[in-house]
Amino acid sequence: MGFKCFSKFKFFREVLMSVLFKPFKIRNLKIKNRFIHSATYEAMATKDGEVTEELIKRYRNLARGEVGLIIPGYMYVHSLGKAVSRMTGINDDSFLPGLKQLADTVHEEGSSILFQLAHAGQQTKKQIIDDLPMAPSADHRDPVLFFKPREMSQSDIEEVIFSFGEAATRAALAGADGVQIHAAHGYLVNEFLSPFYNHREDQWGGSDENRFRFFREIYREVRRNLPAGLIVSVKLNACDFTPHEGIDYELAARYTAWMADLGIDLIEISCGGTAFSYMNMVRGDVPVKELTRSVPAMMRPAAWLMLKSMAGKFGFDGPYNLEAVKQVRQVTADTPLSVVGGIRTVADMEGIITAGYADFVSMSRPFVREPHLVKKIREGTMSAVNCTSCNRCFGEVVNNSMLRCYNHEQKQHKEVSLEERLMTA
Repeated sequence: MGFKCFSKFKFFREVLMSVLFKPFKIRNLKIKNRFIHSATYEAMATKDGEVTEELIKRYRNLARGEVGLIIPGYMYVHSLGKAVSRMTGINDDSFLPGLKQLADTVHEEGSSILFQLAHAGQQTKKQIIDDLPMAPSADHRDPVLFFKPREMSQSDIEEVIFSFGEAATRAALAGADGVQIHAAHGYLVNEFLSPFYNHREDQWGGSDENRFRFFREIYREVRRNLPAGLIVSVKLNACDFTPHEGIDYELAARYTAWMADLGIDLIEISCGGTAFSYMNMVRGDVPVKELTRSVPAMMRPAAWLMLKSMAGKFGFDGPYNLEAVKQVRQVTADTPLSVVGGIRTVADMEGIITAGYADFVSMSRPFVREPHLVKKIREGTMSAVNCTSCNRCFGEVVNNSMLRCYNHEQKQHKEVSLEERLMTA
């Protein structure tokens, strides 16, 4: 009995001493632990983009679960940059009261918060923005809806850059600790950075330096609009997984070195997520039923066959962006890094930090299933997360159903039903 008590005490002490719970400073902001909630579309804003009570509750719960740094789902900086119908808006001052309530709620519970600033580029629908989606170049048809985007003009580009700066001002006014520029997953900034999407031959394309220019100008505009001391982060694809040449590890390393030279405060490494490679971002099961439901009715039979053919091809057995972040670490000097994707065990989390590959671990789907998982790890009651990567949450938010763990919900329902049957037998 005494030995068991000693062993339990030793386990708790090791958890408490874990590198995962050593604070880390980004610029002037002290993050209480090494956990980041990676931005995740919640489908909880109103159709006009306003913060709702459901959104507030979600992030209150995550902050109470002791997540060190929370990045809510992406926020559109321009009306033509809205990706999905229930995406949060930050392109107008009318959104400030809700955004302030969101930031205040997270701070009251002891966590820090960044707002992710995004523009959809060609990854949206005409029905959502009442216009033809735009992109750096008009070469690639959408693989699902088959439209070609319009190529952005110089004035379009300047307007978008300005809109990122205006959104950063609103983030500061709302009380956020800074912002994250979304440069991943096939959205507009990623499109400019990627040779797959960007075929321009002017100052905004044609070379790595020119393709980087759009990000650089957004970064400068954002930094100029933020008070000194607030954070500017970036989420970057280390690999696009597009059908032809896009961002790969080598190009990602070049870009991150330039970002570090600019003075970016935190780089989060991700992958895939484009309209051509979305399952590389959320590896695991392919939610065939849910994803099929998201396409127009006349296309569903073909979509079903295509998605069924993908099933079983996106498994993983550990953090799948780890090799990418190792390469990025070599060229980013002292710039803080985080990595997202497939991080499921405390041993992996600690290994990433202890080895110096990254300074933070970012997670998305595990927090959908267990918003209090950080607290559980600190208390020594969890060695691995319970998320099974069934991806039903991903499939449902694509249909604008509110974000939650549908697999866990179904399991609980079955257990209750069984219990009820036994009671009435």
